[in-house]
Amino acid sequence: MAPPTREQRFEGLFREHYGALRGYALRRAATETAQDVVAETFLVAWRRIDDVPDDALPWLYGVARRVLANQRRSATRGDALERRLAGAESAAGPSFDPGETTGEAELVRLALGRLSDNSRDALMLVAWHGLSGARAARAAGCSRATFAVRLHRARVQLAAELAALEPAPVRDVKPQSMEVG
Repeated sequence: MAPPTREQRFEGLFREHYGALRGYALRRAATETAQDVVAETFLVAWRRIDDVPDDALPWLYGVARRVLANQRRSATRGDALERRLAGAESAAGPSFDPGETTGEAELVRLALGRLSDNSRDALMLVAWHGLSGARAARAAGCSRATFAVRLHRARVQLAAELAALEPAPVRDVKPQSMEVG
C-alpha cells in the first residue's frame, strides 16, 4: 500500500484533530480569535506537513500556543499604540472584590487568570486536555523534566492564588457584654 499523499495526510490530521484544537483555542481566546488560531495552525501544518510527527496533537497544540502568543503580542502593541495616540496613561485591570459571592468555577477562572501564560498552559494541557507529561512537554516545546518542574510550580502558584481568592471564613463571634462595670 502506498503511503498517503501530502493532501491525504493533511486531511486526516484535520479530521482527527480539528475538534480538539478548536477547543484548545476557544478556552484561551474569544471565538473570532480562536477561529483564526485554528486556521493559522492548520496552515502551518500544511506548510510543514513533512515535519508533523505521527503523534500530531501535541505538535499542533504547540503551534497553536505560539500563534496565540503572537496574537497577544500584536494586540498588546496595538493597545499600547491606541493609548499613546489617545493620550491615556494606562488602563486599569479588572478588580476583584473578595466580598463578592462567586462560585468555585469563577474562583478557579480568576486564579488561572493571575498565572503566567506558561503556568496556565501547563495546567490546562494536563488537566483540561488530558495530555501525558511527555506529550504536554512536546506541546509546550520543552523537555519532560522542564515541563515537570513547570507543572509543579504552576500547581503551587494556583493553590496560592486560590487561597488568596477564597473568601474569609465567617467566624462564630459571640457578642460581648455592653455593660459598664
